Amino acid sequence: MRPTRSAHLTRRRLRAAGAGVVALALALAGCSGSDKPAPKAAPSSTSMPAPTPSPFQAKGLPAGLLAAVKPIYVGGAVPASSSAAAALKARKVTPGAKVTVAGSVSTWKGAPIAVVTAGKDVTLAVGPKWKVVGGWWPSLGVAKPALGGAQRVLFIGTDARPGESVMRARGDSLHIVGFNGNGAGGIVGIPRDSYVPLATGGRGKINSALMFGGPSGQTRTVTNLTGVPVEGYVVTGFQGFISLIHDIGGVTLVSPRAFTDRYSRANIKKGANHLYGQAALAYARTRHALPDGDFGRSRNQGTLMLAGAALVRLAGPAKLPTLLHKTSPYLATNLSAEQVLLFAASAYVTPASHMPNRVAVGGFGMTSDGQSIVKLGSYAQSLFADIRDGSLR
Repeated sequence: MRPTRSAHLTRRRLRAAGAGVVALALALAGCSGSDKPAPKAAPSSTSMPAPTPSPFQAKGLPAGLLAAVKPIYVGGAVPASSSAAAALKARKVTPGAKVTVAGSVSTWKGAPIAVVTAGKDVTLAVGPKWKVVGGWWPSLGVAKPALGGAQRVLFIGTDARPGESVMRARGDSLHIVGFNGNGAGGIVGIPRDSYVPLATGGRGKINSALMFGGPSGQTRTVTNLTGVPVEGYVVTGFQGFISLIHDIGGVTLVSPRAFTDRYSRANIKKGANHLYGQAALAYARTRHALPDGDFGRSRNQGTLMLAGAALVRLAGPAKLPTLLHKTSPYLATNLSAEQVLLFAASAYVTPASHMPNRVAVGGFGMTSDGQSIVKLGSYAQSLFADIRDGSLR
């Protein structure tokens, strides 16, 4: 049978409907039968703006330290020691001011310590429950550094040989090192043969106080002799000294004269000398090659301490936690991490020109049993009185 007219119409309608479905599908897919690209959609008016960065930025700070330091710049209560809190009361906080702080964290004998810098500002903190213990904040209008006031520490170098206890040897190198907290300090060397009353009883050479009473006995002997309120002691021996100097990369000092010493094996040229461990120890032990013997030796030891302070200043405050961590294995002390951090940081606010290095020289004598001794007199007493406030004039 031939298709009827109505059948033809039905087939045409089906083809048209199919074409319409295809066209609708293409349109829904964003296509068209034309070669022209589809027009781009207009930007959505509901897109989110880029976030505005906070004006306070921090790098390298653990959360607890950040929480302690941030209020210094944005306002609010600062967990701090009494002296640091008193200084920070005078700070002038500018709301919204851009500040970027960077932190350096390490340990001193297991106790967390940190230095946080922001431009010329320096914040000193100790953990594990972080608190601010000192610093200086010129950007906030704080006029003076906050370093806990005057500090005086007895540095003891012993003659302990391998296998001997550095805590019970002879205290052959004795120096009171002080900072007054206001940009001045001083070093007073005490001759090892000074004949004095010992804290453990009787009289003897001052270096024997360590053998009889340990570091605390040595400290009490020096305090009784000088009247200087020493906060604590730092002790090292020959090997500890060598390792310490090696680990910090040596020290540079300037000698006013050249000398060699066949006993200590020192070989020093006039002018700048960069000394590593063994050479630095030889310099510190030299007395035979010096015109004033033990007095000159004590003065040279003070010069080494000044060279160490210069190294600290050159490295910058951000390196202080690392330097303290490196030296801690070679030093014995009764000072807390807070005291050590504040004392070391004092080097940054005390120029070398405000750090005199002197020795309590005296006359010579002899004991009834034939010991050669040093008799301290009025000059030594004037030095002791001078260093009591942490500085020498």
